[in-house]
Amino acid sequence: MAAMAAAAKLTAAASSLLLRRSPLLRPHGLRLSRRFAPQRFVRHIASSTNEEAAAKAAAATADTGGPTIFDKIIAKEIPSNVVYEDEKVLAFRDINPQAPVHVLVIPKIRDGLTGLDKAEPWHVEILGYLLYAAKIVAEKEGIAEGYRVVINNGPKGCQSVYHLHLHVLGGRQMKWPAG
Repeated sequence: MAAMAAAAKLTAAASSLLLRRSPLLRPHGLRLSRRFAPQRFVRHIASSTNEEAAAKAAAATADTGGPTIFDKIIAKEIPSNVVYEDEKVLAFRDINPQAPVHVLVIPKIRDGLTGLDKAEPWHVEILGYLLYAAKIVAEKEGIAEGYRVVINNGPKGCQSVYHLHLHVLGGRQMKWPAG
């Protein structure tokens, strides 16, 4: 709750400052409502900062070998909204969606594959299968005409769970550059 209040305070202060001082955000003669453009921009910065902090914290315990939240989802200890499942992979909706369709695809057996940087020759089959499963998910979700597949790797890539996973994003026009 305190974090939400701090984020709201940061948003209000920054949006006020941005509106008054940034000619790039407020071209001469154009009035912008304080409720929209700057707050959205600042909220994105605050969100990005939180994601970066979470990724750094997750990296500190990445190689301990303990169960991840995804291991607990696979074991059905934590509920999830499953979109697709077979003997090799599990696909479920992200709890913090970044697009109308945001599904995570994970291998059921981690086998040391905590991130893409840990991939070894024996992981080739599951890596390819994850991409195939992403295609199946896109078809099931009705986004086969256009979607994005993302793998975050390491703290600088904002990886927050050290169990390799793909994000399948769609249901809206994707923008470039990605991020």
